[in-house]
Amino acid sequence: MGTEGASVEISEPLLVSETQKIKPVEEEPEQQIPGWKDQITIRGLAVSALLGTLFCIITHKLNLTVGIIPSLNVGAGLLGFFCVKSWTGFLSKLGFQVKPFTRQENTVIQTCVVACYGLAFSGGFGSYLIALDERTYELIGADYPGNRIEDVKKPGLGWMIGFLFVVSFLGLFSLVPLRKVMVMDYKLTYPSGTATAMLINSFHTKTGAELAGFYFDFSPTYIGCGLICPHIVNCSVLLGAIISWGFLWPFISQHAGDWYPADLGSNDFKGLYGYKVFIAIALILGDGIYNLIKIIAITVKEVCNKSTKQSNLPVTTEVLDGESSKLLMEQKRRDEIFLKDRIPFWFAAAGYVGLAAISTATIPVIFPPLKWYLVLSSYIVAPALAFCNSYGTGLTDWNLTSTYGKIGLFVMASLVGTNGGVVAGIAACGVMMSIVSTAADLMQDFKTGYLTLSSAKSMFVSQIVGTAMGCIIAPLTFWLFWTAFDIGSPDGPYKAPYAVIFREMAILGVQGFSELPKHCMALCCGFFVAALVINLLRDMTPEKISQYIPIPMAMAVPFYIGAYFAIDMFVGTVILFVWERINRKDAENYAGAVASGLMCGDGIWTIPSAILSIMRINPPICMYFGPSL
Repeated sequence: MGTEGASVEISEPLLVSETQKIKPVEEEPEQQIPGWKDQITIRGLAVSALLGTLFCIITHKLNLTVGIIPSLNVGAGLLGFFCVKSWTGFLSKLGFQVKPFTRQENTVIQTCVVACYGLAFSGGFGSYLIALDERTYELIGADYPGNRIEDVKKPGLGWMIGFLFVVSFLGLFSLVPLRKVMVMDYKLTYPSGTATAMLINSFHTKTGAELAGFYFDFSPTYIGCGLICPHIVNCSVLLGAIISWGFLWPFISQHAGDWYPADLGSNDFKGLYGYKVFIAIALILGDGIYNLIKIIAITVKEVCNKSTKQSNLPVTTEVLDGESSKLLMEQKRRDEIFLKDRIPFWFAAAGYVGLAAISTATIPVIFPPLKWYLVLSSYIVAPALAFCNSYGTGLTDWNLTSTYGKIGLFVMASLVGTNGGVVAGIAACGVMMSIVSTAADLMQDFKTGYLTLSSAKSMFVSQIVGTAMGCIIAPLTFWLFWTAFDIGSPDGPYKAPYAVIFREMAILGVQGFSELPKHCMALCCGFFVAALVINLLRDMTPEKISQYIPIPMAMAVPFYIGAYFAIDMFVGTVILFVWERINRKDAENYAGAVASGLMCGDGIWTIPSAILSIMRINPPICMYFGPSL
């Protein structure tokens, strides 16, 4: 699976979209681009630690209340720029000579911060770790079938930090060899990464600053996603929303009382929620596994054919206008810089195997029911799931980490059984979430680095440093909440709603697949096969037909998340479609900037909104829409 250098390439991009052409900005000469070591600075790491602490607090607060964490990549890039620029400006006024602040250093700071606060979510401080606490056990009830007092483990600062250190780094090594495939060959958009890159570029170039200033607006994120993502992705998301929320869920709901008990809660896996989670998982796995096998097959084919290719191929000279030539030269320069500082395949493989060995030996000490061979089997499967999550994030900007965590939770709980299955399942959930989350974050940051002319090696190193920071900062900031507030109390401000859900799912896993609602497994198998068939059709049919065939991964997201964001993304794609018909050149040049402005405005507002919420300052007006009585 090694894809280093230019010797192994995917022949055709997965998605081709005119919106991926980004208007060139004023780039610094190549000799002024710092080396990868110079992109990582002491002041940058200090700012990263400060912002990482702030963002961890924000993430914990959101995690323990609503349980939904928005992307803070844009805010990390903005505040990183503000902090360093303020500091260098202050020192300059005092007469000190300061090192110039480059977009590459800005990108490294953003990457480090994202890696740090990402562990506040994937670390399970509002979900699976709290699910093991005695409070969650009591909320479910001692008389609840399968809920045992033996399956309780109280949060502790020491074991939580140790657990994060042994599971959080593997995801960084799992997909490094595929960075060229995901970013350059498949040309996945990674909307948040693209928006962050354009924001950073706007801070460090005069043209970019003017463009960003003109288009900056506080508007919904997903309209911006719709402008950046290709039309087929947005239409696939809308189609998935129509199929699931327009037909499938209402149809299943009509069988309440027959297929499943009618009096279950909205988050009970034995009811409609079980269909939503597992059918979405089936679609995601079908699409992800198909594309992973496809990548492996194409890579092997390219390697086998390498020796038969002629080195001196005829060159066709294509006449290009000035704008097109500039775009091609800029893309070529990005490609060269992105591939310049290679991360060898052997290094990634050795790092993954070595860390997996350490983790396999350590995790059973922290969670005795999760035996070493179960941990090892998790690490064998994890790279495939990490690819699926990174691929899906690149398409739709939705990081479905918790969905993949639920796969590990359910499988391991069912394998271990009644004697420790709840603890084993929840621990396996943590292992899986850490890997797939960090892998997706790294690939998102690779996209940002690619667009800001940053070294892939500096991105990788800053992710490692940020992850190490997060392994300490995330538990410490959580401990502040844990000691100061009554976490998990139904009457308190920090209810940790997902803790009960994760524990109940582990209990369901112990009881086995037979406890799932009627026809759930049959529907899952059907949608899994459908995902494979749809992908085959996309690859086997002519392009004039395949370009209209939906993408199963994009369709799967609204099955689980909901239909609300599908409308926003479709509005974005309609705006772009009309814009392209009116003036295609302007649409190609400015659509990315408009989309980034929409996403940046909405993303940046998340920070003061969350801070005001932490301070319990409520908005002056609240609006609610409900059915008339």
